Amino acid sequence: MINVGIFCGGYSSEFEISMSSARLILDHVNGETYNAFLVEVNEKGWFAHGEDEKYAVDFTDFSFVNSQGQTMKIDLAHVYIHGDPGENGKLQAYFEMKKLPFVNSSALSSELSFDKWFCNQFLKGFDIPVAASVLLMKNKSFSSSDIVDRLGLPLFVKPADSGSSYGISKVYNQEELQPAIEDAFKEGRTVVCESFLKGTEVTCAAYENNKGLQVLPCTEIVTETDYFDYEAKYLGKAKEITPARIPKDLTIKIQTLTKEIYALLQMRSLARVDYMIVDGEPYVIEVNSTPGFSGESLVPKMLKCANIKIGDFWKEIYAFERRRFG
Repeated sequence: MINVGIFCGGYSSEFEISMSSARLILDHVNGETYNAFLVEVNEKGWFAHGEDEKYAVDFTDFSFVNSQGQTMKIDLAHVYIHGDPGENGKLQAYFEMKKLPFVNSSALSSELSFDKWFCNQFLKGFDIPVAASVLLMKNKSFSSSDIVDRLGLPLFVKPADSGSSYGISKVYNQEELQPAIEDAFKEGRTVVCESFLKGTEVTCAAYENNKGLQVLPCTEIVTETDYFDYEAKYLGKAKEITPARIPKDLTIKIQTLTKEIYALLQMRSLARVDYMIVDGEPYVIEVNSTPGFSGESLVPKMLKCANIKIGDFWKEIYAFERRRFG
């Protein structure tokens, strides 16, 4: 049996969403080959979940003692923390240094894809379309009028270095801009203002297994809210249509572009790329190295459309990643 610690929780506002994603994965991978369990990460430490209690995990050798007095050691870490310290690559950097095999993108890839500004500027360098944007630094002055002149209205304000769905605002007039920026700074150290892209929102996921780089069906997102915010993502305020109602050639273009982005960012395991299609051209909104995987999330619905069982999906990735680490 291979002991798989599914690292979840974290320090961001999406703690509970991460826990929900990890529980769904756990329900499908635990079995004959993998002895999987949650490892909750919080400000006090790492805690492996047993049936009725939690056990402190030793940072040095990834072991813990269970209620029977047995010493258990994590053989494979599956990082599924939305935000700090998982999606931004901090745990992956530590695991790389300690030579613990893990499932997720590398530290560098995770950190780059996590930061909305740096990721989109990186992709822009390869002529991949992204929204026009302005980066703001905490405690640095800015001009609301200059931002509006450059990006137009409406525009989006987002925490640049946060995986959270919190702190995102759609701004319709200049008076709303400063409060929106202040709200975004509550979630991150940097903030990005982006031009509004009017079109059809779609998303596509990619992953790697022993057969190579794979893509899943595209999903179209139709929101009841003004944009794909927290309520739309997690409280049922959106229709998520899989496969997306777009022409076949455009589906192939997006899937091909998703593979290209996955390769350029040197991603591993599962990743999802979100797009806005404007006049037939897909613009990248953001890249997710740890996309939501709860019952309300997009990737499980893509897997269902592709007739892929969740357990089989992750077990193939586990097997591939274990071989990668030797």
